[in-house]
Amino acid sequence: MKPEFYIARRFAFNQRSVSKPTFIVLVAVMGIAVGTAALILTLSIVKGFASSVENKLISFSAHLQIRHPEEQLFQERRTDLASIEHNANIANASPFLEKSFILQSRSRGQGDSWRSQPVRIKGIPEEQRKVFLKKFLREGSFALPDPDEGIALYVGQTLAENLNLTVGKKVMLVSPKGNSSSKKFITDHTNIVDLLSSLDLELGIIRGIYNTGLQEGFDDYIIIADLKELQHRFNPMMISGYDANVHQLDQLPNTVKEVTGALGIPCYGYTVFDRYANLFEWLKLQKNISPLLIVTITIVAVFNIISTLLVLIIEKTREIGMLSALGLEPGKLSTVFMVQAFLISLSGIVAGNIIALFLSLFEMRYHLITLPEKSYFIKYLSLLINPVDYAVVSIAVMAFTMLFAFIPARIAASLKPGTAMGA
Repeated sequence: MKPEFYIARRFAFNQRSVSKPTFIVLVAVMGIAVGTAALILTLSIVKGFASSVENKLISFSAHLQIRHPEEQLFQERRTDLASIEHNANIANASPFLEKSFILQSRSRGQGDSWRSQPVRIKGIPEEQRKVFLKKFLREGSFALPDPDEGIALYVGQTLAENLNLTVGKKVMLVSPKGNSSSKKFITDHTNIVDLLSSLDLELGIIRGIYNTGLQEGFDDYIIIADLKELQHRFNPMMISGYDANVHQLDQLPNTVKEVTGALGIPCYGYTVFDRYANLFEWLKLQKNISPLLIVTITIVAVFNIISTLLVLIIEKTREIGMLSALGLEPGKLSTVFMVQAFLISLSGIVAGNIIALFLSLFEMRYHLITLPEKSYFIKYLSLLINPVDYAVVSIAVMAFTMLFAFIPARIAASLKPGTAMGA
């Protein structure tokens, strides 16, 4: 072992008792450990939250949708579906039909009253409906009732709470016939008889309640139904578009262009990232804060190590003078304190990684930290353990520490033997 490495180890971890190193070194190691753990946990929380919300949005909605302009209905064609599925990146594709309604529910109690709320019913094929319900269904069953009883509906938990809906309850669905806009619908009918005759009135029965955790615009608005049943009652052989999922999300923009190019005008497509752009931008903003967090906490660790080394220089002034008098060169004396900085930083970084990993696993196992789902879309604090984050934080803290440890190291090397010995 080189003399400067041995001296650095003795300076950094010189024992004043049987088992305890110097107090200042212990404080420095703890400071770096806490800073490293805090930074890793922050990155894990930010990325874990973003990943959880993204997965919910992607699992609730298809990766891409193909529609006609102004959401016009068009005829379902097997050739169109085959053209979409022909793309190498498409995992699966299916038609869907959407229709807007006013859902009315009767509340029994002190005087019967009716509650109503605008909703959008989305009819999807049986296979896709079962896949969705296996993930999110909380109450009810997959089996559809007798069509004569009404349209089988699967409502979000928020909507069910707002309208006091339960499994098996019957509701009224009210909608203009066709695809008329609300303004045209009102102006085209001058009396109440014409107005009522131009309405679609259907009976629905709640077959299940799902919960995605996405409250506004999802669980309080979207109702899932069977595609064939919706087509049979309202728009035979017509659909609103095609849903499709892909194998590789990073290729999604190119896939949309290829699919729409193959289908031709008037078809157009958009991705789940386009449809919910505001939410994804919000998540991206949180991710963009990460570099600022790294710099901020690393600077705290840097000043921590600088102050520690300066205290050690003051504490070891006589020893420094003695080493200089014995012929230890200034460059090697500087190396002694650089090695000290490395050893202290390494100890703190290793301890910080262990603390962060332990706390992450503990929280993921027991879910001690809960969140209001209506505000954050998730019930529990979500963490993402990424080895890359651990490595980046560790390297960043070590690099900044070694960079700024050069200042106290040069101060130690510049001490004159006479001055140091007389201190």
